[in-house]
Amino acid sequence: MCSRYAVKAVAIALNDGGITMPGEVTTSRRRFGAAMLLSTMCAPSSAYADTSTIGRTWPIAEPDALSEIEGRAGSVPDMRKAFGPRQIWSAMKAAVLGRSPADRIRSIVPFYTLDGEIRLPDGRLLYAKGYTFNPLAYVSLPQRLIVVHPRDLNWAIRTAAPTDFILLAAGSAGDADPIGASERLGRPIFLLEERVKARLRLSVAPVIVAQQGQKLLLTEVDADRIAKGSRK
Repeated sequence: MCSRYAVKAVAIALNDGGITMPGEVTTSRRRFGAAMLLSTMCAPSSAYADTSTIGRTWPIAEPDALSEIEGRAGSVPDMRKAFGPRQIWSAMKAAVLGRSPADRIRSIVPFYTLDGEIRLPDGRLLYAKGYTFNPLAYVSLPQRLIVVHPRDLNWAIRTAAPTDFILLAAGSAGDADPIGASERLGRPIFLLEERVKARLRLSVAPVIVAQQGQKLLLTEVDADRIAKGSRK
C-alpha cells in the first residue's frame, strides 16, 4: 500500500502549475518522470502478478533431483554379501612395518626415475627413459605424514596437525580398518600402501615424515615409550 506522503508527492509532481513555457520543458519532463516512478512504486503487487507470465505454462513434471538421489542411494544393495567384510578386501590390506625400537632421525632424497620417455606434442624428446630427478626440487609437501600401527592411533591423533595425513600400517594387533577409524575419530585415516612404503624407504612405525628443503626427514619414535605414555 502506498503511503500518504507518496500520494502527495505524486500530486505535486502532476501539478504543472499552468502553462509550461519553453524553458520549463525539462522541469516538466522531470515532474512527469517522478510521477510515473512514484505511481509505479505505489502499484499493487497484483498488477505485477498479472503481467509477469508470458505465454503458456505447465507444471513441472520432473521429480526433485535431491529426492531422486536420496531414493536411489537408499536402494543400493549391501555389498558385504557379495564381497564379505571389508577387513578381508585386498584393497584394505596395509603395508607391514616393524615396531620402532628407539627414537631416531634420518633423511632421504626421494629420487624418481622415469620408466618411459616423455615427448612433446610435436614428437621431440623432452625426457628420456631412465631420467632421474628429485621431485622436491620442484614441488613442496605442505603436510606431514604420520605413519602408525592401529594401537598407536590415539597418539597420532594427538600429534597430528589438522592438515597432516595419518596412515595406518599393518604388523601389530589391532583394527587396521581406516574407514571404521575415520568414522570413530572424526578425521580421515588412510592406509599405508606398499608403493608409498617403498618410495619413502619405511621400515618401522611410528614415524613422522616431513619435508626439509629438498629432502625428507623421517623421525622414528620409540614405540614402547608411546605405549607407556598411553597407559599413564
